[in-house]
Amino acid sequence: MTAKETKKVEPSAQNETAEKMEEKMEQEEGKDMAAALEEVMNKLQESEDKVLRLAADFENTKKRLEREREISLKYAEENILKELLPGIDNIERAMDQGKEANNMESLLHGVELTRNGLLATLEKYGVKAIDSIGQPFDPNIHEALAMEETDEMEPNMVLREFQKGYLYKSRLLRPSKVVVSKPLDPGA
Repeated sequence: MTAKETKKVEPSAQNETAEKMEEKMEQEEGKDMAAALEEVMNKLQESEDKVLRLAADFENTKKRLEREREISLKYAEENILKELLPGIDNIERAMDQGKEANNMESLLHGVELTRNGLLATLEKYGVKAIDSIGQPFDPNIHEALAMEETDEMEPNMVLREFQKGYLYKSRLLRPSKVVVSKPLDPGA
């Protein structure tokens, strides 16, 4: 072989070696990419597992809170009812005393104390009696059962109260049932 021919062979051998090296590099890159892909897939699986666990925890917490809310609503009145029981006890004692003694004054006093105790308990929970007598008639808090002619009060004032009304915080719990004044009929 001549020098010219040798030179020609060398580039093709170099090309083959370069091709083999590229192929080897591609294989190594493929292996690196496969390893990277597997690592990403493992991380994705871990993330999916975490999301599923968090979703399950969220559902469990949601169910627990719903159960607690239902129980809380079911027994919400428990405290006020416990505080009303002493009033019932006092009424029973007053009734027993009334049976034993013919002293109406002490019976009335006991009933008044019981009523005051019950009103204090209700006020503790935001229930307040409406003062109506002598006040202007207000259809928002009063229910007029009758009108009565009088010259003792201005027209449309509450003369008497048949049943006391109550507010719960700022909301009407029960209207006062009242008699409202009206002017005297000049023709009568």
